[in-house]
Amino acid sequence: MEIKTINASLLSKMFLAGAKNLESKKEWINELNVFPVPDGDTGTNMTMTIMSAANAVAELDNPDMKTLSKAISSGSLRGARGNSGVILSQLLRGFAKTIAPYEEISVDVLCEAFQKAVETAYKAVMKPKEGTILTVARGASDKALEMAETTDDIIEFARACIDEAEAVLAKTPDMLPVLKQAGVVDSGGQGLVEFLKGGFDVLMGKEVNYEVVAPSAKKTVDVNTSDEEIKFGYCTEFFIKLEKPMKDSEVKKYKAYLESIGDSIVVVADDDIVKTHVHTNDPGNALQEALKHGQLSSIKIDNMREEHQEKLIKESEKQEALKETVASEPEKEMGFVAVATGDGLCSIFKELGVDYMIEGGQTMNPSIDDILCACEKVNAKTVFVLPNNKNIILAANQAAEISENKNIVVIPTKKIPQGITALISFDPDASVEDNTENMISEISNVKTGEVTYAVRDTMIDDKEIKKDDFMGMGDSGLLSVNADINVAFEEMVDAMIDEDSAVLSIYYGEGADEASATALGNKISEKYSDIEVEISEGGQAVYSYIVSVE
Repeated sequence: MEIKTINASLLSKMFLAGAKNLESKKEWINELNVFPVPDGDTGTNMTMTIMSAANAVAELDNPDMKTLSKAISSGSLRGARGNSGVILSQLLRGFAKTIAPYEEISVDVLCEAFQKAVETAYKAVMKPKEGTILTVARGASDKALEMAETTDDIIEFARACIDEAEAVLAKTPDMLPVLKQAGVVDSGGQGLVEFLKGGFDVLMGKEVNYEVVAPSAKKTVDVNTSDEEIKFGYCTEFFIKLEKPMKDSEVKKYKAYLESIGDSIVVVADDDIVKTHVHTNDPGNALQEALKHGQLSSIKIDNMREEHQEKLIKESEKQEALKETVASEPEKEMGFVAVATGDGLCSIFKELGVDYMIEGGQTMNPSIDDILCACEKVNAKTVFVLPNNKNIILAANQAAEISENKNIVVIPTKKIPQGITALISFDPDASVEDNTENMISEISNVKTGEVTYAVRDTMIDDKEIKKDDFMGMGDSGLLSVNADINVAFEEMVDAMIDEDSAVLSIYYGEGADEASATALGNKISEKYSDIEVEISEGGQAVYSYIVSVE
């Protein structure tokens, strides 16, 4: 079987099949993330990116190559989120630009498109790192050059390119030590390989379901989110006062039961008490199971669907008020858009002068289009964007590059505390250029630590991590690991503080409360008497504590 050319109809089917294959492997790709934190989102980001393009392609009726290319390029770019998603969109953008002028594409055109795809993607990344999706894409591109010299059969050409991509993917642990230590290949590279393999299946005549449905993302810029997105309706938290210490086997069985009735599970067991957090539709069942081990206290059950509806109504009212304000007030010189999750953190950013918040961060990376829409809602000539997450910076930069109506300036804040520092250092009387320079300079003086739990066993920075251990992560890596969240917190802070430290800020979120944060703050104050400790409710997901040291 030989194929010498591909028309737009066949390429469209190949693209949709590639997107579906990537989508089907989303959770597996998420689990390949190096750090075992509950924010694995590479597969999610790549899927949401590719599905944005797939939906644009699926809407076309008998497209020609030019129309198909535009749908792939525009759809993926607008829907791109996270570093992996943005890089994937740039690969598709370069590929699409090359094939657009042709009615049918041959091996030579495909080879040229592979080269342009890699060139475009590398240009989009300020500091390309080898051992990533970029390396895998370049491996396929290099093989394309080699194969174009020896064959005009697209099947032979494609099979060789995909085999090479898989071979390079297998070598990524040798290029990035963190991958080798964690025992995984690069997640973004794996996503690219799955996309290519899905397309190849169609080329080989395999029957594929081409129907696509775009995955949804919860964010404040979309106030039409349905309650159906909330799978488990009740956020349930309580303490078990144990009658006797739980054995490891009992803890494991208890967690397994909670997993059978819900998600977002956190179980912290001590000799005489167990802290439990679970999202479930049957809080009574969780309480009944817990009663087998002891008495219950501090029971807290929140109806998340009800809270969600209230939030949507409030957000809608705020949007209407914002429209009226924007229409009535004169355009100002500078404004702000920031990304954060948690009512406490969003309130802090608002109080510091942010005009529009995008709800997002870990597990909820906003797309390029989300950022563009948010900036359009700010009545200012220049809009500063604070991504507050390293995985959102690339999408923000792309939004700034393609914005037509606003001057968008991205301040590359990688963490929440950096965003707060940037706002504090902003001078409304200074120029855009001076503010940009000053904010970027100031955020470099902030140290950030984050405490969360491990979702699997692994080894990082020569530290053994067990599932459900608590980890304290700093700006440049892992700072602490312990089964006790308080110990993990204290060891992390000890590693962050030096003789120049003056202020330590604690933002408590999911899995923590004001009492526990205050107790930890008091310990820090006793140990470091010269340091001022500030405690605020953040309400953030994923991280029980976010800490900044300045």
